[in-house]
Amino acid sequence: MAAIARGRGPPQRGRSGRITPSLFSIAFGLAGLGQAWHAAEPVLGTPGAVPDAVYLLAAGVWLVLAAAYAVQGPRRMLADLRDPVQSSFPSLAAITPMMLGTALATAAFTAGRIIVMIFLAMTITLGGWLTGQWIAGDLNTDALHPGYYLPTAAGGLVGGGAAAQVHLHTLAEASFGIGILSWLLIGSLLMNRLLVRPVLPPPLVPTLAIESAPPAVAGVAYFTLTGGTIDFAAAALGGYAVLMALAQLRFVPLYARLRFSPGLWSFTFAYAAGATDALLWLTATRPPGTTAYSVVVLVLITALIAGIAVRTMVATARGQLLAPPPLSAAPQPARPDE
Repeated sequence: MAAIARGRGPPQRGRSGRITPSLFSIAFGLAGLGQAWHAAEPVLGTPGAVPDAVYLLAAGVWLVLAAAYAVQGPRRMLADLRDPVQSSFPSLAAITPMMLGTALATAAFTAGRIIVMIFLAMTITLGGWLTGQWIAGDLNTDALHPGYYLPTAAGGLVGGGAAAQVHLHTLAEASFGIGILSWLLIGSLLMNRLLVRPVLPPPLVPTLAIESAPPAVAGVAYFTLTGGTIDFAAAALGGYAVLMALAQLRFVPLYARLRFSPGLWSFTFAYAAGATDALLWLTATRPPGTTAYSVVVLVLITALIAGIAVRTMVATARGQLLAPPPLSAAPQPARPDE
């Protein structure tokens, strides 16, 4: 989603773009795809080299984005954290490495555990700061969008699953609690905004996909915490995940009107989490046709993310990926890429 500039003309040719924090959704989505392929291993016997390769790609993308974003300087970062639209996206820079840390832990447990601990601390710290910023700042209801789930709800739930995988069970339970309570509290505000306020502007329509993420991510984290136990909580989370997946069908006409933009990466992790949750349910229950269902789920999520990735590479080659920088020298509030 290219930067939404108020009262400005079209971007001038020859001006280089800048890295917006929403671009970290690329690495986030790729890590989610790796997680889905890993979840398919018990049912399909897929080789571990496939998710490992996806995780390595996600790590490479994250490193490039992190370096390019850091070069823009602390003033730019602080401006993004204070912006009502962009503020939720910098958290992806801390959340994604937790998922990569769990992958690393399968080969180098201590190194992976340290990465999870460092970035979980960063995620919780950033989530706490942003919560205070949203309370203390002048936040308008219409500025809310589903990306507000990311710093605390998604961060807490992903952190809960990641900490459990590296045997930090008390920390995992605490992080899971942060994620669940943040989901409930922020979700009530977001649902009110989505139900009774004007529809989201086109650049933010892809974030509607994130509405399907919290129950799926919570389900994945819960299975990790409990070792795949199916009980009341797992069934409740699974049921709500199905409801929100069905709600996505109503958004198809909205999605069909979208042109390509990096904002489409909002679909990737949300739907990858749903695919991972579905694969974990298939592994735990083994209904008739489990193998066929698993293949369909894995093919669909891989095709979706691969398609968006290819279109992103085309946009990059054409110089259309990055948002134009502010025309003034002073940092301006940024918006997610259009």
